Amino acid sequence: MGVSCWSNCCVFRKKCARRCGSLALYLTLHTHLRKGIMEENCCCGLLTVNKEPVPLKGVDVEVTVRDHVATVAATLLYENKEQSPIEAIFVFPLPSDAAVCHFSAKIGQSEVVAEVREKQKAREEYDDALSSGQQAFLLEESEQSPDMFSLSVGSLPPGESASIRLEYVTELAVQADDSLRFCLPAVLNPRYQPQGSDGTSGTISCGPDTSVPASLVPYSLSLSASVCSPRRITKVESNCSLDPVQYLNQQQTQATVKLASGHKFDRDVELLLYYKDSHLPTAVVEVGCESAKSGTLMGDPVVMLSLYPEFPPAVMSSMTKSGEFLFVIDRSGSMDCSMGSAGCCIFSTYSLETLLLLLKSLPVGCYFNIYSFGSTYTHIFPKSVVYSQKTMDEALKVIEGMGADMGGTEILEPLKHIFKQPCIPSQPRQLFVFTDGEVCNTTAVIDVVKRNSGSHRCFSFGIGEGASTALIKGLAKEGRGHAQFITGADRMQSKVMQSLRFALQPAVVDISVTWDVPAGVSVTTLSQPITNLFQGQRSLIYAQLTGQGSGDAEGCVTVKYSLADHPTQNQLKFSLKPTEDTGLTAHRLGARALIRSLEVEAKEHGDQSDPVKAKEKVIEVSVQSGVSSSLTAFIAVNKGNGEAVQGPLLRRNVPAPSLSALEDEDIYNQASQAPRDPMLQLISLQRASGSWLLQSTLAAVLGKTLKDVESTKPTSVSPEVWATVLAVIWLHGFKKDAQVEWEFLAMKAVSWLHGEKVPCMTECVEAGNILLGCQVQESSMGM
Repeated sequence: MGVSCWSNCCVFRKKCARRCGSLALYLTLHTHLRKGIMEENCCCGLLTVNKEPVPLKGVDVEVTVRDHVATVAATLLYENKEQSPIEAIFVFPLPSDAAVCHFSAKIGQSEVVAEVREKQKAREEYDDALSSGQQAFLLEESEQSPDMFSLSVGSLPPGESASIRLEYVTELAVQADDSLRFCLPAVLNPRYQPQGSDGTSGTISCGPDTSVPASLVPYSLSLSASVCSPRRITKVESNCSLDPVQYLNQQQTQATVKLASGHKFDRDVELLLYYKDSHLPTAVVEVGCESAKSGTLMGDPVVMLSLYPEFPPAVMSSMTKSGEFLFVIDRSGSMDCSMGSAGCCIFSTYSLETLLLLLKSLPVGCYFNIYSFGSTYTHIFPKSVVYSQKTMDEALKVIEGMGADMGGTEILEPLKHIFKQPCIPSQPRQLFVFTDGEVCNTTAVIDVVKRNSGSHRCFSFGIGEGASTALIKGLAKEGRGHAQFITGADRMQSKVMQSLRFALQPAVVDISVTWDVPAGVSVTTLSQPITNLFQGQRSLIYAQLTGQGSGDAEGCVTVKYSLADHPTQNQLKFSLKPTEDTGLTAHRLGARALIRSLEVEAKEHGDQSDPVKAKEKVIEVSVQSGVSSSLTAFIAVNKGNGEAVQGPLLRRNVPAPSLSALEDEDIYNQASQAPRDPMLQLISLQRASGSWLLQSTLAAVLGKTLKDVESTKPTSVSPEVWATVLAVIWLHGFKKDAQVEWEFLAMKAVSWLHGEKVPCMTECVEAGNILLGCQVQESSMGM
């Protein structure tokens, strides 16, 4: 088949694929078409490993952070060095909760700003433009997962350049150490297609149709960030190399930072921002757009509230000692190197140590089970068992033999199995899911968690570079839990233990939000209802304010809920006077929140007689606000001087960076040879009851001989009490900086000691301090 035939066939088949609404089919067809085209054409310019020219030359990213919200502007520079016009397709990740709000293209001196259209109409307009030889640009959200986007640059003539600019706004997540996390997803790993979902037997198919190892990505990335906060910026950290932070004022409330040159695309770019007093609630009232009609979302003011609920100390001091704890562990092959070259997630080194810590920290008398999944799934016990020394030992024995050796990533089936099991009376079910998130059926997985949200809480952990934000955040949101992302050199244990702390908190129920505003002002909440609250964690609320209030008027929002049968409420008063210089950030994030809520409504009503109304509302809000959705797309057509681009149109896939096991081999060897952390050695020796036995392995961790330890034991205490006191003193004396990791197992130890009714605890602690060279106070140990 000749090139021109392939070109005509390409446009025709793209139309067919797009009109049946499948991005996956669209990409699959292009994969086959590309192979045929490449047989007929020589390559020139920068090449991929498949010998294809790469028209994308560089990505420049500007990040503007205002307190806990970031505006991101990415400029992608394309250049066609071939002899024929090309169509470049780039599939790339974005945060799942990002609100894409601008898309434009500059060709020479001409700039075309895209508009939001219903997705099918946008696709047809794009295809029609290419068929007539016009330049066109299309940006659309994937139908498989809202954290994947496809950018199509069509009919770029030979020798011509195009600068593509897209902007989005996103919230910054609160981390375990109270920092705010900005992440620019750089790695897009292929997503696993579950068995039977499309007639296949389990394939890697829903990622980019062209990918290369991160070290071979043929385009550059530059990133700069400006940070502005009402509170002092204490520090900025990153998993990537940064130029020194530059503070712009003496108060250190403004700063700039840049990514060091030479970024290799071997990891997502993460910035951690630390503010003084970061947990103070805030309110921003943003004036509407002057050109928009009053009474509409974009025409009225929008308020963005950032709340940090504070729970009564009496309730927080009584952690629950019951529960059914289910750990669901991804053992697919991709888990073996999902951390990338920034810190390879060696399954046996990191995940298994975290499992050890979790098991040792569980309360005595609870229930637990451990599920593993890959292409299939297994569980250690036929059903959840009581936590005891015997069952803990059985579980640890199985854990020692675990590896990332179970093939694909079939997460849906083990979840279905879990939800079919009857709940245990008076044992709240707590689900901990660990995965790199490389799946296609994100929506189906989240839906099954949502349908069963009344029976459990779900705490999710995205492991490594390229973890799907849509999956990880969706699981936690619909499961009334909390999401964590663990990348690079992150210490997994501290984040996991924060989630365990949340799981041990009493569940918050009966959450309601009420507004008190002046007469003449009405409030329309844009966010989905709050389904979970945790101590010290932020909740964001967006609302549209319609009507007029006086210049100095105030509003008040009250969040009411029940915690351990205690009716509780938190209030925040705020001025209705608009905040200056906020742009339309709050409006766009509010629109995104409303769109997501409407998308859920459209999906839930999909089996009813009239699902069209909810979908029409999604499209209406998306078009009005200029914010992307699953049902719309950005389309721009450059009609130029009216002359058609001549020549056959060649398809060029821009390769997305993905991780290669070869890139991690050296780090794997280093990790496997590293000595084991003494703290983890100590933890591994603790018994299910919370006590330690007096033995040589414990003495070695303490840096003593068994003879030293035995000879200094007070005569009035048993060896087990003495060993347990020494272990707790050692943790307080030498591992205070890691207290978040060992806090619960130390509480178990102290509880066990109280049960032993030791008559001379003060003498015992003093003797332990002398032996270990510490000065730990008995009161600080909880004795």
